[in-house]
Amino acid sequence: MSELPLDERVTRYEHCSLPQVRRVAAMLDQNPDRWSNGDHLPRGWQFILMGADTTRSQLRADGFPGLGVALPDVGLPQLVLGGRSVEFMNDIVIGQAYRRESYVQSVKHKEVSSGPMAIVTVAHEVFLEDGEDAAFAETQTYILMAKRPESGNTPSRESISPHAAMKTVTPDDTLLFQYSALGFNSHRIHIDRAYAREVDGYPDLVVNGGLATLLLTEYLRTDLGHQINGLKARHMAPLFVDRPQTLIARQEDDLWTLRIHDENGRLAVDIQARATPCGG
Repeated sequence: MSELPLDERVTRYEHCSLPQVRRVAAMLDQNPDRWSNGDHLPRGWQFILMGADTTRSQLRADGFPGLGVALPDVGLPQLVLGGRSVEFMNDIVIGQAYRRESYVQSVKHKEVSSGPMAIVTVAHEVFLEDGEDAAFAETQTYILMAKRPESGNTPSRESISPHAAMKTVTPDDTLLFQYSALGFNSHRIHIDRAYAREVDGYPDLVVNGGLATLLLTEYLRTDLGHQINGLKARHMAPLFVDRPQTLIARQEDDLWTLRIHDENGRLAVDIQARATPCGG
């Protein structure tokens, strides 16, 4: 993939199409006919506006297409999502067109015990198609490594607050495939079991970081009746297909802590979010 200079913007025109929205609903086992043109897109579903159109010849060797802008080629084969932040300024309206501005915000190099590492932050701003009114802004932070750290470096088991709301979900390979397809994400650790095991050394398919975030924001929206206004997510450890995951939500005023613990009780995803009651 070719390298763009920092801050050089790539402009894409996106459309929040009703068929896409209905497919997200179907993926989440919700009624697709609930949605019509003119409705507000649930916050958290904006990933359908963030897909890349990277040609096959420009994909990384691991299949990762980037999200609207090519990642710098720093010679490091392992890539994982380290975190993301999202800030909503306005609701996205189903059926409307939008303009997305994407750019590489920063590239930081460092040495760790497992070897060289690069931390790449990609920023996106989404506007009404022909205006300057922002709908939302999102950044994604990717960690590129020479090799994946040993499992002993992953977070230890953490206790769960007895005052938190919780539920258990078990993402299967169909869910991973559908989420990857809707976001046009061909990163092979999510869709190619042999690659995930034999090349990257994982025990099974890895649950998409964006999917993990979506499961938490949907839990907050559909089970607890709150919509996200902004969030900051950290991905602490990988989650794997067909393994039970515990979703945790704890509120303090309008601030929420949203977490996923894996089947061994390890903290895998940590989100600090601002939210308000749906319809409020």
